Amino acid sequence: MAARVRRAVYPLFQPGGPQLRLFRPDFFMAAVRPGVPQPADTAQFRVSMEMTKVDIKNYLEKIYNVPVVAVRTRIQYGAHNRRNHKNQRVKKPDYKVAYVQLGQGQTFQFPNLFPEKEQTPEARSFDDFKNKYLEKEKQRQRGDPRRGGVPDWFGL
Repeated sequence: MAARVRRAVYPLFQPGGPQLRLFRPDFFMAAVRPGVPQPADTAQFRVSMEMTKVDIKNYLEKIYNVPVVAVRTRIQYGAHNRRNHKNQRVKKPDYKVAYVQLGQGQTFQFPNLFPEKEQTPEARSFDDFKNKYLEKEKQRQRGDPRRGGVPDWFGL
């Protein structure tokens, strides 16, 4: 039995006012923060499984005007070591990863989306933390002044 080859289906040309038509790409690309350090001229993307190296290069050059020298791709297979409530194997979906080498002199720096607040070293010192903790403990152990010296364990 021969395996069926699945091809990408592109939209057919539709007549109409070309100035009113909006062309959107049929694929998706998402920038991914690399797990291991990459060279400064390399960007990592998670792309659609149907995209080829030529599609990725054209996508970046035509839409974003980014000069691309080389594209390397790999398919990351999803893990299937989990089981559901019926004891059936559950597999995470596969996805394609593209490593794009940018043109001469171009660098890619992944943006810092969640910068941490700058704190001075004195504000984070151990002595300050210890003093705050001891003050809270003293406040907690003082007891209620309205009870007139009756201990807390002797409740009403």
